[in-house]
Amino acid sequence: MHKIFKVGFGGGCHWCTEAVFMSLNGVKKVEQGFIAPKENPTDFSEAVIVHYNASIIELKDLVAIHLDTHKSTENHSMRKKYRSGIYYFNKYDKKTLAVIMKELQQDFETPLITAAIPFGVFKSSAERFHNYYFNDTEKHFCRTHISPKIKLLKEKYTKHVSTKVQ
Repeated sequence: MHKIFKVGFGGGCHWCTEAVFMSLNGVKKVEQGFIAPKENPTDFSEAVIVHYNASIIELKDLVAIHLDTHKSTENHSMRKKYRSGIYYFNKYDKKTLAVIMKELQQDFETPLITAAIPFGVFKSSAERFHNYYFNDTEKHFCRTHISPKIKLLKEKYTKHVSTKVQ
């Protein structure tokens, strides 16, 4: 049995972020909600925790997908609600993420604002919002905001997209 790792991602709406990661091979579970960093455990923003099998999908691929599916180079008025971050659970991941982010920066014309942040606290969103996209892909919000991200996954990250999304 392969070890399952976890990493947190925030940057946009957690409904969108959940759908992106639920669409990937090797992702075993996505917890949708709010994450606060270790240094400030009351400063929550929308995020997900992704549980994944690294023998199927690597952390670098997950990070690349995250950077491509939210505004990872843009500070905007909603950044408090949608902090652009990758939440790590152990100190070794901090170093790994620094290397990954440096490599992936080459794919962007402007500097990435996404930060590697030590995980602090997680609060789940209401159950009725879990699996938001796949419960009804035809909702206006889903068609407008999430479907374009799924389309990008299918075009740019085909080998990682689950057959349930094809």
